[in-house]
Amino acid sequence: MDDFYVSHSRFSDPGPHADWLDATPRTIADLREAASQLVFHYWAQGDITEHGFPAARRDEITLRYATDMWARLRTLDPAPPGGSRPPLHRIVGCCRDFTLLFVSMARHHGIPARARVGFASYLMPGWYLDHVVAEVRVDDGWHLVEPQLSPGFRDPVDDAEFDLLDVPRDRFLTGPDAWTAARAGNLDPARLVVSPDLDVPFLRGIPYAWHNLVLDLAALNKHEMLQWDTWGALDDSVSLPPATLTRADELAELMATAGAEQLQAEFEADDVRVPPVIRTVTPPEQHLAEVVLR
Repeated sequence: MDDFYVSHSRFSDPGPHADWLDATPRTIADLREAASQLVFHYWAQGDITEHGFPAARRDEITLRYATDMWARLRTLDPAPPGGSRPPLHRIVGCCRDFTLLFVSMARHHGIPARARVGFASYLMPGWYLDHVVAEVRVDDGWHLVEPQLSPGFRDPVDDAEFDLLDVPRDRFLTGPDAWTAARAGNLDPARLVVSPDLDVPFLRGIPYAWHNLVLDLAALNKHEMLQWDTWGALDDSVSLPPATLTRADELAELMATAGAEQLQAEFEADDVRVPPVIRTVTPPEQHLAEVVLR
């Protein structure tokens, strides 16, 4: 399993920028802090143009591969990741991009790492927001790492500081954990949202829990997709048929216990396997396009 998550995916591979990453820090803590300086969230702090970004730079949220992200970052600032970067020297992106860049650096240094897709309770009180974090393998098992937030972050729910290198699993629910909790009645599905203010029925509740369950399975198989990608059984349905609910129940149970080989075997199923051509719905205009993957 460790060998599988140390090797790069086509998404995390730095390509010609591997030599540039040789100068990055090598500890998980330092890599996490380096990653937190590489991305400016495309909506979390309001319109990016209010922070000096040209409107055209919104297109950076469509960057899919780490090699392209590293190329853009290297153009913006030739200093290797690890130091402080002013906002305009960061790429415009989201949680997935913080995580992919962290995973790219970690794998480059031989640290088993993977992305996890789910929901975080520590971003807005009362809600579990769509979110992506990293997971790294250390001696005692897998630990959730939050690459996006700054040191000293305090959970707005209880004003408590928590370890960004070991995020509590009741504060970040992975895809299978969120699905299981919602289906068991332990979590109100209505609290699972992309944003409370986003009035799009598909982007909340059970339909979006299904979406993130499949994206998390893809991430466990080193397909670190964009949050607005869809394929196979994923669409904009607001009501899932009984067969899909049963399928998701079984998938969540498997993902909670399966090893890498079982996860790879499950990922071969037509309804969840990432095909050569996918659909993507880029925010904020929800522009629909087909994308041919490299």
